[in-house]
Amino acid sequence: MPLPYVLLSAAVSLDGYLDDTGPERLLLSSPADFDRVDEVRASVDAILVGAGTIRADNPRLLVNSAERRAARTRAGRSECPLKVTVTASGDLDPAANFWHTGGEKLVYTTDKGAERASGLLGSSADVVPLGPDLDWRDLLEHLHDVRGVGRLMVEGGGQVHTQLLRQGLADELQLVLAPLFVGDPAAPRLFGPGGYQGGRLRLCDTRRIEDVVLMRYEPTAPGAGPVPTAADRHWLRTACELAALCPPSDTAFSVGAVVVAADGTELARGHSREGADPVVHAEEAALAKTDPADPRLPGATVYSSLEPCARRASRPAPCAERILAAGVRRVVTAWREPDTFVAGADGTGVLRAGGAQVVVLPELEELAKAPNAHLLG
Repeated sequence: MPLPYVLLSAAVSLDGYLDDTGPERLLLSSPADFDRVDEVRASVDAILVGAGTIRADNPRLLVNSAERRAARTRAGRSECPLKVTVTASGDLDPAANFWHTGGEKLVYTTDKGAERASGLLGSSADVVPLGPDLDWRDLLEHLHDVRGVGRLMVEGGGQVHTQLLRQGLADELQLVLAPLFVGDPAAPRLFGPGGYQGGRLRLCDTRRIEDVVLMRYEPTAPGAGPVPTAADRHWLRTACELAALCPPSDTAFSVGAVVVAADGTELARGHSREGADPVVHAEEAALAKTDPADPRLPGATVYSSLEPCARRASRPAPCAERILAAGVRRVVTAWREPDTFVAGADGTGVLRAGGAQVVVLPELEELAKAPNAHLLG
């Protein structure tokens, strides 16, 4: 199911703390960075914080700039994004600023917490029970499918950030580093221990903002199972974009492919009809650039905008067989091959029969089809 783009936003001290233990909120950011955060808020559809952050910080979570609020209104959006919080217990303070500023508010909770939250808040917020336990994927699917949230900004706290990163559901981390130390082991830290999706994050941008530094990161490590992660969506989107580089053809699909190691390292990429070869397929082109003896291949994932072929006339080995021969046992694709050129093609069946896992992300199907619109009628 499609999910919102999830952007985690936080400011930390040099030793990784979100706050100290004093009675007043420790200001880690700078005035110019607060304005940057306001700009990000104005760009998203919803802002989420945990119930603990509401209790500790009493945030308003508004777009403060009148110009940015007016721009949202001109675009047919509400002045401020939807405000969302998560609580397992339903223990919420009805006097908090969160409920009395801005527009719509939404509470995700358990079945047990829903009764308590509804009793405390009345008509101040919509309360959505998710079952006996909180499930982040269910929450994000509901936000996307029911509330129309395409971009979600998560402003805390550390437990919420940790859970989203552990489950591979964060698309981006915007981290501000403040030039001070807290040094108090009782103070809250940004991330908790253990259980994260493996691999290094990709540093996308760094920027000095007065006396703080903004660092933007994206996760890179592929998922390890049938449940797609944010990194899976990133790499498959990259494969779909590669498909747009294919020379046009009336007799073959335009396809892009990327081979990614388990730690998030890109091993190779390719696209159909790449270079001087008019019949090369995307997966074939990408795998040809890898070392067959590379020990990372058995743990790698192949991302292909179109399901790898099971039969072809131009070469003796179809791409599904080439992937299996390379030792790769996980494939992520956006679009099952239609019968346009090969009737009854089933690359997925060939891959699964060979012991490979195939994950399909239908939310990227239209992006994969775009370079092939002239073939689809």
